[in-house]
Amino acid sequence: MYTTLNREAKRTEERAWLGEVSAVVLQQSLRDLDTAYKNFFDSLKGKRSRMGAPRFKSRTENRQALRFTTNARWSITTGGDLRLPKVGDVRVKWSRNLPSTPSTVTVIKDAAGRYFASFVVETAPEALPATEAVVGIDLGLTHFAILSDGTKIDSPRFLRRAEKKLKKAQQNLSRKARGSANRARARVKVARAHARTADARREFHHQLSTKLIRENQAVAVEDLAVKGLARTRMAKSVHDAGWSAFTTMLEYKAARYGRTFIRIGRFEPTSQVCSTCGVKDGPKPLHIREWTWRACGVVLDRDINAAVNVAKAAGLAVSACGARVRPGLVPAQREETGTHRDGQMTMVGIPSLQGGERKSMRPPGPQRTRVLSPLPREAAGAQGGEAPGDRGQEGGQGGARTRNP
Repeated sequence: MYTTLNREAKRTEERAWLGEVSAVVLQQSLRDLDTAYKNFFDSLKGKRSRMGAPRFKSRTENRQALRFTTNARWSITTGGDLRLPKVGDVRVKWSRNLPSTPSTVTVIKDAAGRYFASFVVETAPEALPATEAVVGIDLGLTHFAILSDGTKIDSPRFLRRAEKKLKKAQQNLSRKARGSANRARARVKVARAHARTADARREFHHQLSTKLIRENQAVAVEDLAVKGLARTRMAKSVHDAGWSAFTTMLEYKAARYGRTFIRIGRFEPTSQVCSTCGVKDGPKPLHIREWTWRACGVVLDRDINAAVNVAKAAGLAVSACGARVRPGLVPAQREETGTHRDGQMTMVGIPSLQGGERKSMRPPGPQRTRVLSPLPREAAGAQGGEAPGDRGQEGGQGGARTRNP
């Protein structure tokens, strides 16, 4: 069927350019269209998540891709080049060695004008050695991830750091005339700036997800409503964090390396329940990051407490001591209050006056001098005169005041 459709399309004058590429590429494009419509109608029937109707692509789009199967007779030359039908030999900068003979290759051109080759190969399952460590992850904006063991990973904020360069590149693009060669070059510069930001974010997600999967047997995260948060005033920060891409990497890497990945419900009150005693204290404003729990008197960090609750909601055996909580202040007993010196207790506060004399429960000691803020020399008056700081003093000069401790 696909071959007949391609042959008839090539015969028309407006689609004669389809003959410039391999027939296998056109067949794969029609298969992709068939899969897209099948998924769309399945979503309408409720068989899968909701998705939009397929959109037709233009040959002038910035991002293009073509896929060659084994029938296309593509190959890798002895010199390491990629030989494609109706294209020729293409020099390739290999990022890694292929573990087996590839069956399919997809050549992708992104908006920045870069070309990538993606191969389909067969690999054996790579099971990592078992470990007893488990972790719950609470995702955020100030800190990208907070682990149940108390570790806080700062958010790199790649888009925020690159905003000035992106703004300048976008302004240069807006000043160029439409359809001109200068505008085309300026568009590529904007695309490359965005590509650098996206690549840095993707690399950060890969490194962190791989580290967590290797070090823990089970990983639990919260199912966040990213689409809903993206409609708030925090939309730019939410998109900059890339929570969905990160959790997707955790999920497929856990399946690849034999780990357990658990996603808890988004309505779980992880920030309202004490990870120590389990009492629910109610919602709190976002500016409150640490508070003392009224039920047990423990001082909790909001994010670490949520990470511990995420792990517990997933059924992971995480100790609350991993949250780095500290006990609250306990009132001292009545007989322990006061300041003890030389085996005697001194009352704190203003001592009572009896018979015009100041009484103290500690033995008399040497006099102490408390120095007030200095005054200018002109304010002290003539010699022998009374300075403002001398009133009510038994001796001393300037701003010095003596008292019997």
